[in-house]
Amino acid sequence: MNQDKSLTRLKNVMSNAYAPYSNYYVSAIIVTESGNSYVGCNVENASYPEGQCAEANAIGAMIAAGEKKIKQIYIMSQDREGASPCGGCRQRIREFSDGKTLINLCSPEKIVKTCHISDLLPYSFGPEHLS
Repeated sequence: MNQDKSLTRLKNVMSNAYAPYSNYYVSAIIVTESGNSYVGCNVENASYPEGQCAEANAIGAMIAAGEKKIKQIYIMSQDREGASPCGGCRQRIREFSDGKTLINLCSPEKIVKTCHISDLLPYSFGPEHLS
């Protein structure tokens, strides 16, 4: 998936977010090793903070489709500095990624930063620790 197409798709998905309480809209696209992509947006509800993050929804769509490996994830918010996943989503991303997984933090205009999960969640705990 090329960068321009990804940013356009992220903006479209972000416009569908349901964020009447925080007014903080977020979208995510996961690209798997097979080349398939899955989207998610944040969904809030009146029982705040029981909403769902965009990253968690995209991961859920990936799992529902039978895939388990994130090759690359794009996350967009309104922030000009680029979206950064919350702590819970960092752990969720970690569960389905490895050292090569690219995490693209996006503003509405561009990819602001590309990093790896170890940059966002150093000294992490993952599935291999339970083997």
